[in-house]
Amino acid sequence: MTFAGRRRQGGPEPGAALGRTHWVFSAGFAPSQSTGSEPEFTSRNTLCLLNTGDDDACLQLMIYYQDQEPVGPFEVTVPARWVLHQRINDLIDPQAVLLDAPYGMVLSSDLPVVAQLYYLDSRGGHLAVSHLNPLPLD
Repeated sequence: MTFAGRRRQGGPEPGAALGRTHWVFSAGFAPSQSTGSEPEFTSRNTLCLLNTGDDDACLQLMIYYQDQEPVGPFEVTVPARWVLHQRINDLIDPQAVLLDAPYGMVLSSDLPVVAQLYYLDSRGGHLAVSHLNPLPLD
């Protein structure tokens, strides 16, 4: 049996929306300091989003801090069958996400998406990179 035959038996069909509609990230932190050329080595958090469905996904992000009220919602659209890398540092409306402050984030989407938070820290001439896997809520 071919892979295509097996996929039809148990896997998603082309254009199927994979992922979840709610995601939680508890370990966000966007440093204000960077070393190296911009924008390649700007310290940042990037929300990596994958929409495998046939329709655009509309997302709302809420940012939670340890010592103040939540900020948001920030609205992001992920086009159908696309990947979108949204820098957290670029979220400014309704209020810029604070730099150098721990935060958590809740993502709600009208359609299933796959989400991951990417962290790049270039402070002090060193480079640290990690991927933070969220908790899916549904």
